[in-house]
Amino acid sequence: MSGGKIYRKFLIFLCLAALMLTGCTSAKTEEAAQQETDGKEENGEKKIQIGLTVDSFVIERWIRDRDVFVATARDLGAEVNVQDAGADAQEQISQIDYFIKKHMDVIVIIARDCGALSEAVERAHSAGIRVISYDRMVNDANTDMYISFDNRMVGEIMAQSMEEAIPDGGKIFMIQGSATDNNVAMVKEGFEDTLQGSNLQVVYEANCEGWTAELAVDYVEEALEEYPDVKGIMCGNDDIASQVIQVLAENQLAGQVIVVGQDGDLAACQRIVEGTQYMTAFKSIEDLARQAARYAVKMAEEGKVSSDVTDTVNDGSYDVPAKVLEPVAVTRDNIDEVIIDGGFHRRDEVYLNTDYDTE
Repeated sequence: MSGGKIYRKFLIFLCLAALMLTGCTSAKTEEAAQQETDGKEENGEKKIQIGLTVDSFVIERWIRDRDVFVATARDLGAEVNVQDAGADAQEQISQIDYFIKKHMDVIVIIARDCGALSEAVERAHSAGIRVISYDRMVNDANTDMYISFDNRMVGEIMAQSMEEAIPDGGKIFMIQGSATDNNVAMVKEGFEDTLQGSNLQVVYEANCEGWTAELAVDYVEEALEEYPDVKGIMCGNDDIASQVIQVLAENQLAGQVIVVGQDGDLAACQRIVEGTQYMTAFKSIEDLARQAARYAVKMAEEGKVSSDVTDTVNDGSYDVPAKVLEPVAVTRDNIDEVIIDGGFHRRDEVYLNTDYDTE
């Protein structure tokens, strides 16, 4: 064999050896990298993962809830995966299943349909994932915690405000939120119980299914045809109130009929100072979202509900550990103190459509 052929074979051998060495080194490097990553997770350096599924961001307040919840959780070192169910219960079920596959530590649910998610919650529990019902109770699901406002009290202060504003009594309408929302039943219960023995008479009731505020237009128009002498209208939230007041304005009744809502939406606060909406049941959304985020992170860290959650609320089948905050009735008399001084909305925003001096 010639010297040239021997030399070429030697070069080929060196190249093959180099490739094998490179491959082994690469494999060892990837393995080491994986071990390093696993080591970090074992040492507690992996961030807490929270899944937040929201009914829909069509309603103004959920955007604020999301922003405060996410910011608080991040400050505590957790990551939040936010999903918008788009007002679709089946989509929300799919999102919960997605969170299960992603091995979330805690899933927080703002339920679209309070009665449709129990099986999805059961799957989460089977996977060892804690679940929190946020604002709306997921029925018959035995979620690990429920955090919301006292919804019965929302109904009570709505009724009390109507009694104060309509001392002579009269006919009133109830244009409520979705019948699939457990909170709606509690608000109604508080409202009707408080009105017992008063001279206010509920002559018309309707539910805006899916919290679709636009449905209120047809309801109010129908009710006005039969009861044009209405004195007050209870609205499921401020979004529904906006539609109701639009119809009242078209009938030259805006400001004459007492309208109450809830949530403290900016548009509702503007209507209160303008005189077309009498009251909104204000709920400190920031406080709710901050507390919920803290409880979620603590639940992920400790694997159980915080020891300071001592109340319970029945979900239809189970007594669920609960943290319940109180709403505040906001009218023209206290809107500056509660809404503006409290930092919920700015003075120039609230009084945007009035001649009020904001200096």
